[in-house]
Amino acid sequence: MNYKFGGTFILLLAGLLVLTIVFGSWYTVDQPQRGVLLRNGALVEVVQPGLHFKWPWIESVSKIDMQTHNFTFEKVNSYSADQQPADLRISVTLHVAPDKVAEMYSRFAGDQQPAISRLITPHMNQEVKVVFGQYTAQRAITARGQLNADAAKALNDAIAYDPIFVIEGVQIEDIEFSKDYIRSVEARMQAEVAVQQRQQELAQEKIKADIAVTQATGPGQLDPRRGAGAG
Repeated sequence: MNYKFGGTFILLLAGLLVLTIVFGSWYTVDQPQRGVLLRNGALVEVVQPGLHFKWPWIESVSKIDMQTHNFTFEKVNSYSADQQPADLRISVTLHVAPDKVAEMYSRFAGDQQPAISRLITPHMNQEVKVVFGQYTAQRAITARGQLNADAAKALNDAIAYDPIFVIEGVQIEDIEFSKDYIRSVEARMQAEVAVQQRQQELAQEKIKADIAVTQATGPGQLDPRRGAGAG
């Protein structure tokens, strides 16, 4: 009886061992990922997308996200070239560099958030402020595309020494100037509108005056405004 029980237990154990080997030896890396193969905790190689084999128990796989992500930074305080304070909302679009997967795992265990905080955030705060400081408040609004391009180039140049990430783009999504500056812009716009309206009124008055003169003198008669200079 004990012999039969012991034999059944051994068969179950053997079956469990076979299932573990079969199902624990194969793994899949999806297309937007890269795998990091570890053997007893040590990095062996970077694995490309597809179906792969690993030795159970001694080997494991950590997957690195290679997709493009967008990270937003709120209320980055800056000053324009004409010393106007502004709070910027900035988005940075990036992905992990394909040739830096092993380093991404070794330094940050594949976690993008601490990598962003360490490698991107300090440079973004510094470089975007420098670029924004080269633009007047008005030009920062009217030339937003060029401002974004300059900010992206500055950030790429700043992380060139440690290029774990590839910067795809930098967007200054919103520029919030001080209330005093906004009021001054509104006042200037109202003044410009008032000047344009007055110019239009003067033009209309001149046209009416010319028509009145034409009607008063009649065809072929001398314009009294020019009579003094005749002869």
